[in-house]
Amino acid sequence: MSLQYIELNFTEQLSVLQQRGVLKGKEQIITGIEPAHNGFGPRYTLADAGGRLFLRLNANGYLGLALHPQVIDAEKAAAELFGCGPGAVRFISGTYAMHTELEAALAEFHGREAGMLFSSAYAAVTGILPQLISRDTLVISDSLNHNCIINGIRLAQPTAKAIYPHLDMDELANLLHTNQRVYQRVVVVTDGIFSMRGDHAPLDAIAALCRKYESSYKEGIITVVDDSHGVGAFGKTGRGTEEYTGARADLYIATLGKALGVNGGYAVSSKKVIDFFRETSPFYIYSNPITPAEAAAAMAALSILNSDEGITLLEKTRTLSARLRQGLADIGIETISGEHPIVPLLVRDTQKTAAMVDYLFERNVLATGLNYPVVPKGEEEIRLQVTASHTAKDIEYLLRILADFS
Repeated sequence: MSLQYIELNFTEQLSVLQQRGVLKGKEQIITGIEPAHNGFGPRYTLADAGGRLFLRLNANGYLGLALHPQVIDAEKAAAELFGCGPGAVRFISGTYAMHTELEAALAEFHGREAGMLFSSAYAAVTGILPQLISRDTLVISDSLNHNCIINGIRLAQPTAKAIYPHLDMDELANLLHTNQRVYQRVVVVTDGIFSMRGDHAPLDAIAALCRKYESSYKEGIITVVDDSHGVGAFGKTGRGTEEYTGARADLYIATLGKALGVNGGYAVSSKKVIDFFRETSPFYIYSNPITPAEAAAAMAALSILNSDEGITLLEKTRTLSARLRQGLADIGIETISGEHPIVPLLVRDTQKTAAMVDYLFERNVLATGLNYPVVPKGEEEIRLQVTASHTAKDIEYLLRILADFS
């Protein structure tokens, strides 16, 4: 009966978001995909766009596996065998052979004893962090960590938390040093690849610092990495930031919904740790799992990644990303160096960023801009994401139109 009052309140709050420039507004609705042709990659059609064909540079499917025939066939066959949904949460009757097989394959891929699936990587992070954090735990987090880590820490309600400036290992060392013997346990949590910048956490340095100070804490120091943008897109064989830095986290979390092209999230660690999370994480216990068909598709995608074809796809993304970075430098557009296929355009001006996004859209390119106050003033950017579905002609087309922007 009181919905009219809360609707008024919500309308006012949405107006405030619009005034602040953070209202997301109308979503772009994809209505179709045109296959690659004439040396160009796939093009996408949108609702209310008059049939125009768009180059998509704001998607996370780094290896193009969502459209891979082998992945599609695997999902189709499993859906025909098991149906469209799991029918229950896992501990009741929702666990299928596809789920356990995928968990074992993911654990083996990452060199761990065990793995577990979640409905998403967001659910994995927010469902796991509270189980690691006791009253005597200090949580330490990078300042640019993803929202899932921020909310996972909030949900845990830790007695103490500390945030170090982005990638600042001196401050991490200072925090570990000054809190010696104050807390029984420390959890150091970070993104592997930072999703808005494409830079990576120095996991080797983080691991070294944790080893140096772990004896000063009765229950040690636990390292947690969310490498959702790293797995399948970073490292020689696509094993993410761990592979690239030659380091290893105590708990490694990633997604099936980006480079692997399907849906869902997962965590890998020791068997005892994973067994504990199965019994205690509410996001696992009380949520339906991904469908058996999605699990079969993810298994097919993982098999491709873990093959010569996967290496070829990874090399293609690196080559195209390097060409885009070099091309941006040639035309005087600032970006961040690196090997990840996230390539940000550092515009550093809110109005110019918005104008550039509109300019790209008018020329049939889909890109996402990040403006103040979503990012600090002076850090405004457009995030471009290269995938193996793109071609050299796509990159050259993008560079030509960017060169003409003024």
